[in-house]
Amino acid sequence: MAEEKAEAKSEEKTITLKKSDLWKYATFVLIAVVVIGAFFVLKGNDGGGTGATTDTGTNNQAPINAKSLIEANDPVLGDPNAGITIIEFSDFQCPFCARAYEGAIADFKKSTYFTSGQVNLVYKQFPLNQIHPYAQKAAEASLCADEQGKFWEYHDKLFTNQDALDTASLKSYASQLGLNTAQFNSCLDDGKYKSEVSKELAQATSAGGQGTPFFVIVNTKTGDATVISGAYPWSQFESAIQSIQ
Repeated sequence: MAEEKAEAKSEEKTITLKKSDLWKYATFVLIAVVVIGAFFVLKGNDGGGTGATTDTGTNNQAPINAKSLIEANDPVLGDPNAGITIIEFSDFQCPFCARAYEGAIADFKKSTYFTSGQVNLVYKQFPLNQIHPYAQKAAEASLCADEQGKFWEYHDKLFTNQDALDTASLKSYASQLGLNTAQFNSCLDDGKYKSEVSKELAQATSAGGQGTPFFVIVNTKTGDATVISGAYPWSQFESAIQSIQ
């Protein structure tokens, strides 16, 4: 009888140890999953956007009536009658926007989509004023240049001189591009396009933009659209275009 009790206790102890080990293993696995998941979240946030406030990656949930984002006064690069428009919401002080300018946008201008007139690019302002103190005035300055027909030249000047976006530099770039400096300076000093910049910023956020650069790609005939958030390579845009053709 004593032997049976001892054996029962031994079995009970063995079962208890196994349950304890199982709990330890389960805890270990849970921690490992959390750590690995956190790694991929952090890795994903380094892929594009500002790196501080952005949602990165592609997202097929395009805004309702995305076509309405395109307006007559928008700066357009390419054939105005193209069947597909890439709307770029961007910030002249954002380093990831500069990356997109040097990468995907440069490749777009070399692509057959651009040279054949199938796809154009519309630029809209999305200054992240909380972290980029010079972005607002740079955005306004680009629109002051636009009223003299030099938006894209000024746009390029800002992205290639991103470390100098103070007001004096903004006025200097206008002079370098041969703009009427009196008109430009008055436009900038008076904040002529401040409300336009604010309107476009509101459009970006209403379309789902959480960081820069943010792209809405629209089929202007069907209204179908998709979005890309982040400084992704041109191949990502080609896939997005094909998905709505």
